Order: sequence, then C-alpha cells, then structure tokens
Amino acid sequence: MTGAAPGGAPGSAPGPGSASGSAQGPGAATDVAPAAAAPPPGRARRRIPWRTRFFALAGVAVVAGAAWLLLGNRVFVVRSVSVTGTHLVSTAEVIDTADVPLGTPLSRVDAGAVTKRVETIRQVASATVTLDWPDHVAIAVTERVPVMAVRMANGSYDLVDPSGVIVLSVTAKPARLPLFTTPLSGAALRADPGVGAASAVLAELAPALARTVSSVSVAPLPGGSGSGAFAESQQVTLSIKGGKTIVWGDPSNAAAKNRELEILLRNGVSYVNVSAPGTVITR
Repeated sequence: MTGAAPGGAPGSAPGPGSASGSAQGPGAATDVAPAAAAPPPGRARRRIPWRTRFFALAGVAVVAGAAWLLLGNRVFVVRSVSVTGTHLVSTAEVIDTADVPLGTPLSRVDAGAVTKRVETIRQVASATVTLDWPDHVAIAVTERVPVMAVRMANGSYDLVDPSGVIVLSVTAKPARLPLFTTPLSGAALRADPGVGAASAVLAELAPALARTVSSVSVAPLPGGSGSGAFAESQQVTLSIKGGKTIVWGDPSNAAAKNRELEILLRNGVSYVNVSAPGTVITR
C-alpha cells in the first residue's frame, strides 16, 4: 500500500528544479515585459487589397493613355463633314471655309474657331459646329434673310438683311421685297439706323398690309426720344400698292397703328399719317 507524502497532494509533487507556489528560484526575473500590441484583426488584410486596386487602376490608366497616344490620332480622325441649313450659300463653300481637312484628329478640331470661320461668309448669320465622335463634324448654318432691296447705280439690286448686310446682289428686284429708298450703298448700309428702323417697321406690319408695301423710305428727326440705334428718331414712310402713302413714324406703338390703318384704309384714303399716337391725319 502506497501512501501520499505528508502535506502533499497525491500525484502533485513538484519535480526537481520546479518552482512551487509563489517561491522563485535564485536569479529569477521579477518583471515580465508586456508583449507588443497586435494590430487590429483585418487591418493588414485590408491594406493589401487597397494597394492592389490602386496599382491596378493606375496600370489601366497608363495602358489607356498609351493606347490613346498610339491609336487615338489614327482611329478618331475626321472622316466626314456635313452641312445643314444652306440655301443661299453652297455646301462646298461652307466646308472650304470651315477648313477641317479629312484625317485631322477629332481631338484637335477647335469647334469655336471653325464656327468663327464659317460666320465670315456674308450670307451666314450664325453657325453651330458639333464634333460627332468618333469621326464626324456637323455644321448647322442659319443664313441671313433679306428684307429689302436697294437699287444700285448700275441698275442692279442689293438685297439687305435687318442689319444692313448685303445678302445677295441681283439684276432684278424680287417681287416679295420692298424697295428701300436711300442714298447709301454697299458697306455704308451696315448698321445704318435707317435700315434698322425700316426693317423693324416691316416686321411689325399686319401681314395683309406688309404684302402691299412697294417701297420704304426713312427720314431722321433730330431730337427724338429714341435710344440706342434709334437715338435719332426715324420717320418711316411706306408706299403701298395703289398709290397710297402711310407715314408710320418711328417703330413704336405698332399694335395701335395697325388697328388704325385697318380701319382707315377701307375708306379709300390715299394718305394716312399715324406717326403721333392718338392723332391721325388723312387725306
């Protein structure tokens, strides 16, 4: 029969050299340095995918940039140019003035510069240039519209728009356009207050009356109350078919003048002055 050692638990006797309880052997350290704090779980794992994505995207950008440099100037080039809105000017003239050679890299086409070049054409009022990727340039033109004809010394006629720009020169006056009586010609018509006033009145006439106008004349009236282009009030006079004369005055009060004329012209008068609002002179 085997008995337990006195004071010891059965089977728990410490072996030689073992520390028991709180007793420490000679030379044993009294403090233990704390272990370095471990990074939060998952941080290291998160860094690797972020860096991978960054370098992957950077690689894609480099490859795309290189592809553009190598292929962009060869693939995305102008292969066609279209023109719309032309009636007075030819498509060939617009394309020639636009000066966009086929084969030009589309990225190098300056739409604003092309627009300015096209608008130098006399018959063009405005233009819109669109780069239609990958290989097309579209030019939409708005042409000037003549509103009056000016007789020249040689018997021909210059057809002018409301700004006084000569849109066309023709040998015979179009029946639909009234004759503008003026001593001015050529470049002097551009921005002339008389042209502006006559054009404004023609635009405000009742359609039925406008179709009967055969000629228009303008006389300046110093001291007028107008502003801008009409700082010097313009007295516009209309000659209509049948030998009748209408003194319209300046372009103001168009609605009232149209109403008065609609009534008065039915009474067979040959002269009507509606230049002063509220006062009408007939004979």
